[in-house]
Amino acid sequence: MRVSRFDGVRRLRRLHSPRVRRRVRAALAEELLGAPRSFAAVCAFTLFMLGVGVAYYAPTAGTVPPALWPLYADSAVAVALGGGVLAAIAPTVRRGDPLAEAPASRGLAYLQTIAFVWLVQFGLWPLVSLNLAFAEYVAAPDAWIYYWGVIGTHLLFVGLALLFPAFGRTTRGALATALALGVANVGLDYGLGYHPPLLYEPGAGLAAATLAIAVGAVALAARSFPRLDEDAS
Repeated sequence: MRVSRFDGVRRLRRLHSPRVRRRVRAALAEELLGAPRSFAAVCAFTLFMLGVGVAYYAPTAGTVPPALWPLYADSAVAVALGGGVLAAIAPTVRRGDPLAEAPASRGLAYLQTIAFVWLVQFGLWPLVSLNLAFAEYVAAPDAWIYYWGVIGTHLLFVGLALLFPAFGRTTRGALATALALGVANVGLDYGLGYHPPLLYEPGAGLAAATLAIAVGAVALAARSFPRLDEDAS
């Protein structure tokens, strides 16, 4: 059956409805995370990204006080938090239950919210940080890894995070904590100078963009996640 251009546009407009977006997200989450085989593939790729992230930050970690490593190694920590979210739903997947029936608690709401915000924040961050020095990165040796590879894999952070509201919850406290961590990260990176290794010295522009991404990620989490408090009422 042929679909007209008008029908296609009409279907795209339906995505403006929060109810339709929730259904689409739930279907994608069940497809990618609800079946053991696809869930295992997502977990394996998450572990791979974690290993790459640790390898990226390890050579410079010695210049940063150990207490600040969780904020300094931001991309690696974001992936680790995402892995924690996946580990929490593993029993649900193993039993074959729908993801919507995954356990919910205040602690899990904090984990899911902070993981979502950090995956979105640091998934989008390379789009700004690398393109501020586009010529240097595309001209560098192995640019296909250090530019295209970094941007491509980090955008997958965002894709993973967007699945979490299909089964996760948030609270005001979790959102406030995620925002505070985002602000603290900006202060650490650009106030104290402990920013990730780059081919240039970042300035106020990147700091402002990073803060804007953090605020936007928290706002997106607030719109996307159901509230744990509403479940209890």
